[in-house]
Amino acid sequence: MSHHPPFKWRHFQPDIILLCVRWYLRYTLSYRDLEEIMLERGLHVDHTTIYRWVQWYAPELEKRCRPHLKAFNDSWKVDETYIKIKKVWMYLYRAVDSEGNTLEFFLSPTLIAEAASRFFLKALSSPPGTTAQAIKVVPRVINVDKNAAYPKAIAELKAAGVLPIQVELRQVKYLNNLIEQDHRFIKRFCQN
Repeated sequence: MSHHPPFKWRHFQPDIILLCVRWYLRYTLSYRDLEEIMLERGLHVDHTTIYRWVQWYAPELEKRCRPHLKAFNDSWKVDETYIKIKKVWMYLYRAVDSEGNTLEFFLSPTLIAEAASRFFLKALSSPPGTTAQAIKVVPRVINVDKNAAYPKAIAELKAAGVLPIQVELRQVKYLNNLIEQDHRFIKRFCQN
């Protein structure tokens, strides 16, 4: 897409294309729903055209928007849930900050300390779309549930020097309500 202007040779105006892509990515609308919404506005756009727009422009939008997203705070809430992807059950590890902004996610077939360690390594790396000299995201406190894999993974990362010793690990049942409630929306997308 970088070899030519992104909207060159498109039948529709760029703002219509971006509107459809944004609505599809942000809301639980199907391609046919978007086709109907555009028809109500006097635009005849086929659902397969919207599908092609999403496939073409979503990665580019993500790449361009990522550096401008707001910074995360240093209080993390980490949890895992069980979801089915292509008829295979997987564990989805997720980390959000105290305001509910997603920090990172990771899929694993197992719920063990090694998978938790890999998830934390991924979450602690520099955010995608930032320059190499960017400061790594380091939490002040990590709130987790009673899963035994988390303390072991955190201890290993502290021993390896990946995670600072002063990072506090909290295993309190109700501190993760924010992410627990957010799992419902993730499951709604994945289970359909």
